This record gives sequence, structure tokens and C-alpha cells, in this order.
Amino acid sequence: MKYLTLPCGETVPALGQGTWYLGDDPNTRATEIAALRTGIDLGLALIDTAEMYGGGRAERLVGEAIAGRRDEVLLVSKVLPSNAGFEAAIAACEASLERLGTDRLDLYLLHWQGDTPYEETVRAFQRLKSDGKIRHYGISNLDLQATQRFNRAGGHDMQVNQLLFNLNQRGIEWALLSWLQKAGIVTMAYSPFDGGRLIGSTELQHFAEARDMTAAQAALAWLLHQSEVMPIPKSAHPMRVEENAAATGIVLTADDLAELDSMFPAPESPEPLQIY
Repeated sequence: MKYLTLPCGETVPALGQGTWYLGDDPNTRATEIAALRTGIDLGLALIDTAEMYGGGRAERLVGEAIAGRRDEVLLVSKVLPSNAGFEAAIAACEASLERLGTDRLDLYLLHWQGDTPYEETVRAFQRLKSDGKIRHYGISNLDLQATQRFNRAGGHDMQVNQLLFNLNQRGIEWALLSWLQKAGIVTMAYSPFDGGRLIGSTELQHFAEARDMTAAQAALAWLLHQSEVMPIPKSAHPMRVEENAAATGIVLTADDLAELDSMFPAPESPEPLQIY
């Protein structure tokens, strides 16, 4: 397993697990829990969730999946912008902890930009840290200017920015990604398969088959090649988790990377931040 180093000096696995849309269907609950536990077994110890996902259903599912294994997991959740005020963020965090069945989060993120001043959110995060309810904090879906404003608002201890980033969605490469890399802030890349579009790409399938890998593994290997980038694929089946985990052992050559660049070009000009 490749590891990344957060600004605080702590190492984290370079491949994590997402949970968007997990926990919504009672008929698939057991399989989804098995998938998350398989990921933990394979070293995909970071699990990302949010109070928004299923109105808390994903957090409850994660809580069941990590029961008895909390110390093996790096647990991440996110607060909605509507709950980003000082008192509201503290209450939201406590509600997430209850749903997750734990006394602490390893990372707590602002889910996206809202109307609450960043200073107030940072103050809540700092209080939650001092109270031992979160270990670290970060942001999600903030563009370069918003990230810099969050930093100036006292959020200089942010550890990650969770962003849409994959072969199809490369807009952050224009300026934001390099700023984060220089600051040592990890980019958590959500939707690494672009909502399944990359897995269904004929071009990527042909590229992958020629190298004895799957399209999903090629998409993950490309992200894992980037500096300070952690993909967090969501998978509802243990076999898919095993497939994802195998991507950590793939090394793309310079020719491979050039071919992927030709198929999925980097941006040639600034683009508005893309959010799913």
C-alpha cells in the first residue's frame, strides 16, 4: 500500500473508500458492509462519509461496518454548509458521532462553500479538536480562491481538500492542485470513475486490456500516480473492492501516462470548479 503524509505529519493510505449512496437500500446492506470490511482488510483503512449521504444512513452503515474495528480505521465525515456555524457544526459533529457509534472523527470536513463565514467554521473545528471529538479538519469542494480564504480565516491546519478529480474531470490541474501540492495538503479525489463513465469508456477499456488491467484499475492507477492525491472510490461489492485495491500495485510508464493524456487531455485554460 502506498501512503501519503498529511501536513500534520501523519501517514494515511493513498487509496480510501467512499460511501456516497451506500446505506440507501436495506436489501444490499449486508453486501455493502462486507465491501467496507473487505477494504479494511486490504489496507483501504480510510473511510469517507458525510451527514448528507442518505440523511445519515451512510454514517449508520459505516458505524455498523467498523464496529469492533474502530482503531483500524481513519474515519472521515463532512458537515453541511447549512450546519457550518459554530454551535450548529458542533451539534452536527456530535450527531455524526452518534450515528457512527464512535467518540471521535479522524477528519472532519466542510462539505462545500456556504454563507457562514469561514472564521466561524474554523472556530467550531478548533473547539471540536480541543474537545477530542475530531483529530483533524479540512475542506471539500472549495476552489483555489475559497481554499485560500479558508486558510486566511485561520484554517491553516487544514489537512485535505476533497475534490472531483479523475481522467475526465481534470480542471483542478490548472492551478488548485499545484497550490495544494506545494502546501502539502492532500487532495481526496472523489468520483474517480466519473460516475461510471470511465469504466464504460471504450478507449480506456482498450488501454487497460492491453496492459492486463481493468478500466477501473487504470483510472485509479492514474490518480495514484499523482502527487499527494488519494482516490476514494465507492464500491458496494467485495469483489470490486478487491479489484480497486489491486490498483495500488500498478505502475504506469511514461508512455502509458502520455497515452492517457492524449485520450483525456488536461485543461488548456482555467475552468470553474466541477462539483457532483
